[in-house]
Amino acid sequence: MNSGTSDGELAARGSSGRVSSTSSAEKKKEKARVSRTSMILWHAHQNDAGAVRKLLEEDRDLVNARDYDSRTPLHVASLHGWIDVAKCLLEYGADVNSQDRWKNTPLADAEGAKKHNMIELLKSNGGLSYGQSGSHFEPKLVLPPLPNKCDWEVDPSELDFSSSNIIGKGSFGEILKASWRGTPVAVKRILPSLSDDRLVIQDFRHEVNLLVKLRHPNIVQFLGAVTDKKPLMLITEYLKGGDLHQYLKEKGSLTASTAVSFALDIARNVLLVNSSADHLKVGDFGLSKLIKVQNCHDVYKMTGETGSYRYMAPEVFKHRKYDKKVDVFSFAMILYEMLEGEPPFSNYEPYEAAKYVAAGHRPSFRSKSYLPELRDLTDKCWAADMNQRPSFLDILKWLEKM
Repeated sequence: MNSGTSDGELAARGSSGRVSSTSSAEKKKEKARVSRTSMILWHAHQNDAGAVRKLLEEDRDLVNARDYDSRTPLHVASLHGWIDVAKCLLEYGADVNSQDRWKNTPLADAEGAKKHNMIELLKSNGGLSYGQSGSHFEPKLVLPPLPNKCDWEVDPSELDFSSSNIIGKGSFGEILKASWRGTPVAVKRILPSLSDDRLVIQDFRHEVNLLVKLRHPNIVQFLGAVTDKKPLMLITEYLKGGDLHQYLKEKGSLTASTAVSFALDIARNVLLVNSSADHLKVGDFGLSKLIKVQNCHDVYKMTGETGSYRYMAPEVFKHRKYDKKVDVFSFAMILYEMLEGEPPFSNYEPYEAAKYVAAGHRPSFRSKSYLPELRDLTDKCWAADMNQRPSFLDILKWLEKM
């Protein structure tokens, strides 16, 4: 009986079907592997030892899974000092001396972040210290080897905004909570109306180029970006605690010890960014405006519309030349807000508050949480003469003594 189909055609079709089926199965397997890798790294970051253990019971090979920076779950746990997670990973045979893209071991990360209990645990399990991080905290920019663009360029179709919500807004864009490969992320998305603006695109690419180089516990982890399609988007880890303003709104004023801890994080963060070879600085404590400085003594004359009015230094509001001491002034206003539980001059509109400050006024101290040392530091940091303000290195030294 002739069905009209030759044996050769049937063989070809059968072969093609098997290839297609195999290819589909391989894709599903790879997708599942990527998903599990993301999950164990996420749970390690969240200090969820139980979830980490459950994943390892299902697949022991995940113990040395790596992200795009070749960082393992043990690197993540060590950087944050999550002892229970680290013990679980070591129990399942984690490579205690695994090196990431920067040649850092978990111990090097723990030492850089001053996680003393973690340091002891890793050393007792044969941990060695080598890589970019030293045996003490020393703010520095983590320089190349840089990842190739293909390592961080994200296909926008991978971003799921179906249950997203806006968590921040700025002049150039908005920040949304989204999902990427099953993991909650924060996505900074440039407004469509500005997608063709040359300066906006330049600033965006500058920010991406900076974040690709940075990895530090006080800076949100850069995960990827969309630069080949519009709208332009930048993807970072999602911090469920929200920003500082939201935290203060929910919690109220901070205790002196918590304020000092947060202030140390801010000071280290600014020092880290300021320590690059090109003297990169944070020019805005809100949605970052990154300014490249060729000389650490350079001053700028930019518009008074640069930055957030409520935290703006007088010299910026007055359209005068200024240098990196504007960050010190903003730091003082944020320190005040942390201790008082409300923004400086909260009864004024932001522009009027900046105008009032530029006229020589400063907020009144009312909180009983203000240590004399913190009040003195705040007074020094918001001095009218920018040359009288301390450097962030000096601020860091004073805070570490409190």
